[in-house]
Order: sequence, then structure tokens, then C-alpha cells
Amino acid sequence: MEYAIISCILFAEEEFDFMKFLNNVKGSAILALAALIWGLAFVAQAQAADLVPPFAFNSIRSFIGAAFLMGLLLIRKAKNKKPIFPTEKAKVKEMLVGGILCGILLTVSVNFQQFGLSVYPDGSASEARAGFITALYVVLVPVVSMFFGKKSGIAVWIAVAVATCGIYLLSLSGGLHNIYLGDILMLGCALTFTFHILVIDRFGEPVGGMLLSMLQFLIGGILSGLLSLCFEAVVWENVLAAAPQLLYMGIMSSGVAYTLQIYGQRYAAPPVASLTMSLESVFAALGGWIISGNTLTPREFGGCALVFVAIVLAQLPQFFWEKKEGKQSSVVQ
Repeated sequence: MEYAIISCILFAEEEFDFMKFLNNVKGSAILALAALIWGLAFVAQAQAADLVPPFAFNSIRSFIGAAFLMGLLLIRKAKNKKPIFPTEKAKVKEMLVGGILCGILLTVSVNFQQFGLSVYPDGSASEARAGFITALYVVLVPVVSMFFGKKSGIAVWIAVAVATCGIYLLSLSGGLHNIYLGDILMLGCALTFTFHILVIDRFGEPVGGMLLSMLQFLIGGILSGLLSLCFEAVVWENVLAAAPQLLYMGIMSSGVAYTLQIYGQRYAAPPVASLTMSLESVFAALGGWIISGNTLTPREFGGCALVFVAIVLAQLPQFFWEKKEGKQSSVVQ
């Protein structure tokens, strides 16, 4: 849907490129599948929150994700005949620094998210709330980037204003004394994911997306595991009961969806890719409704709609920048 709307803007003043159109449709379809997997992950997390403590849950899912991605790296090594890890001292240092920084920020982010899901009261549509509030990182990234010397246009500030209104309707309409603790933790998650994305932007290309992702999951698994040993009492029967959710998070969300993202971005232009992947929050809400039976009030639905509009607005400048500079789609790997 997003591509159909934006293509009217892009192709109005330039010759229609049918192959480019087909590639964007193909890439968008692949990325929409990745967004669906990520959106349904909120349902899996909410279900597992009643069984497994947050630190233990994130440790196990991170180790599963790291193992799955390591398997993909080994397959790629066998195919391309290239080593998985760099051998030059400078590149090894960059890999370690990037992996550790990303792992620390990912650990903080996912534990904010899982703790938030675990404290939402029943019937609060936790999946939808978590999905839309977490997705605010799309708006926060260009705002925080300003402090690092990157300029943000008027569209970003409009997005911030719209997102603020959306959060008010979703979380604050009953006053500060009625805000859910889960909403506060999700805002913390969105903020830490913002810095996580900025660090990935710095280290992703020199290290390699799949390798960096595997390392951050490995670091995240270790850190969350240590925290679990210190602060949680894990009932292993409950861990076995949550095995489907843990496997979904580790294999589908961390491995399959990530691979689909890399493959999809080979075809879709970066702005189209960003908009398509922002559907994750919509799929989270739909999954919570269809699978868990959680529904939003009209006011909360309006808040989610405004947050989604803000997410789209924050990404629109990419279209005009890409057209002006003549940028082409790039591979994120």
C-alpha cells in the first residue's frame, strides 16, 4: 500500500521504470513478510511473559538466534569460500567493539521490552501498545541524530508532534496517574533501540550485518543470562512450556526475518523498505487481536493510528532526498 501511494509522487515527474517498479514490489513483499514475523513476535513475547522471567527469556532467545545466524554464516562461508571472521587486527578490533556495543544496547532494549510486556494488566492490548510505542524509534533516530551533526527537516518535527499526540491518546488520556508501567518501559525500549540503531549504522557496513547481528545476540545472551542468574528464579518446566515462543523468537524473529530483510533490501529502494518494515507495529496489533483476543478502545486505536502516521512522516524525507541525489537501492549486509 505504501509503495502504491509513494510511487504516484515518485513517477509523476519522471519516466516510469517498470523493472524498478517490479523490484520494489518484490522487495516490499519480502519485507512485509519480515514485518509480519516481527509483529507476531510481540504476541509470542506476551505469551511467554507469564511463564519465563524476562532476563531468562531474552538470554535463551538470544542464544538460539546467535546459533541460527552462525549456521547461516557457515553456509555462506561454504558457498563463498570466505572466512567468517576478519583476520586484520584493525577489523577484528572494530568487530569486537561493534559487537559489544550493539550487544549491550540490545540487551537493555529487549529487557525493557520484555519487562514491559510482563507488567501490562490483562486486557490492556499489550501487543499493540508494545508494537506502536517501540516503533517510535523511527521518529527518535533523526531527532537524536541532530546531536551528532545530522540535520532534520520540518517533516521530522511534524512527526514528533503527531507522535506526541498519539502517545497521549494511547497512554496518557487518563492522566499521569493512570499510565501503565509497561508504557513507560516501552518508551525506554524505544529510546535505547534508537541508540542501538545508530551504533548499527556505524558498524554494520564495516563489520557485516549478519556477523554483527550474530555477535550482538551472543553478547546479549551472555549478559541476560548473568542477570538471570543474579536476580531470577527460573522454573525449567515453564521454560519447556514456552519452547514454541522461544524457538519462534530465536529462529523466526532473529534468523528468518533478518535474512528476509537482507534479501528484500536487495530489491526495494531504502525509503520503500523503511515504510514496509514499519508495518511491524500494525501486525503486532492485528496479532494481539486475532490470536490473543486483545482489542483497543477507540481512543487507543486513534493513538496507534497517529503514532503510525508519525512513523510514516519521519521517513518521507528519504523519498525526496533519494530523488534529488539520484540514490539507488543498496544492500544492507
